Amino acid sequence: MDHAIFVSDGALVRQEISLPELSPLEVLIDVQASGVNRPDLLQRAGLYPPPEGAPQSLGLEVAGTIRAVGSEVTRFAEGDRVMALLPGGGYASAAIADEGSVMTMPEPLSFAEAAAMPETAFTVWANVFEDGRLSKGERLFVHGATSGIGTMAAGIASALGHEVFGTAGSSEKAEAAEALGFTNVWNYREEDWSAAMRSEGGCDVVLDMVGGDYVPRNLAMLRDGGRHVSIAFLGGMTGEFPIMDVMRRRLTITGSTLRARSAAEKARLRGEVEGNLFPLVMAGKLKPQIGLEVALAEAEEAHQAMQTGSLVGKAVLLRD
Repeated sequence: MDHAIFVSDGALVRQEISLPELSPLEVLIDVQASGVNRPDLLQRAGLYPPPEGAPQSLGLEVAGTIRAVGSEVTRFAEGDRVMALLPGGGYASAAIADEGSVMTMPEPLSFAEAAAMPETAFTVWANVFEDGRLSKGERLFVHGATSGIGTMAAGIASALGHEVFGTAGSSEKAEAAEALGFTNVWNYREEDWSAAMRSEGGCDVVLDMVGGDYVPRNLAMLRDGGRHVSIAFLGGMTGEFPIMDVMRRRLTITGSTLRARSAAEKARLRGEVEGNLFPLVMAGKLKPQIGLEVALAEAEEAHQAMQTGSLVGKAVLLRD
């Protein structure tokens, strides 16, 4: 019998599950590893409900082998090693994914590394390189430098020749981030990172997960024509900023979420990830950073590590 991790009264509970019959364009994956992401913690807290029709169990990304395919699936076959983006249901022994969100695992990656990649790779490509339009010669600034998103953003951008700057919650984590491709990382608890970035000539794109009073400080360090991209609001859902400055310096403020995007949009992004990032993986220039690997049954440990901010990179749950 298959099983999955659900939330019950705020606690993580393992339950047996009966998987529905596959639709024509779905695949069933025997899960070997599941990535842990901040939205999992938000869903657990009741702040980020899954989309209508999605599994109620946690987990937005997995890697494993295909157990079965729908009648109209042509790209994959039973036994293929794959990684997938999910609307939910990844903390499980088996998961159903839309064919358009499934990718063949690049050979250099382990199951754990592959499971740590879809959510962050899709998010970074969509927000930094599409919405943020990071172009040759431009600089990127990322808050949460040692997070899964931060380490993936630095890995991609530095592999493509960009300077990457950011913030972290301690000097030790700042040093760890610099070892992973960041040009300079400031301890936000002790340093005025906005002033420091301005003194180094500013940046062109800010990837912000904080919101709140970070927004005006982010805008202040953008060069003329810069782009501010919001993907979370850990520090507050509202922020004040000088509109005239945005107009005068031709700044762009945008943002997005990934989970609610249509299957067609995720399939399009899959093509971008495969075409632009998989060659970097195959060349040994890009690999997800993993800070913790634990068994699926120990998901609570992974959540606690993410909640306390002790990780450098992603937490991954392994099949048990």
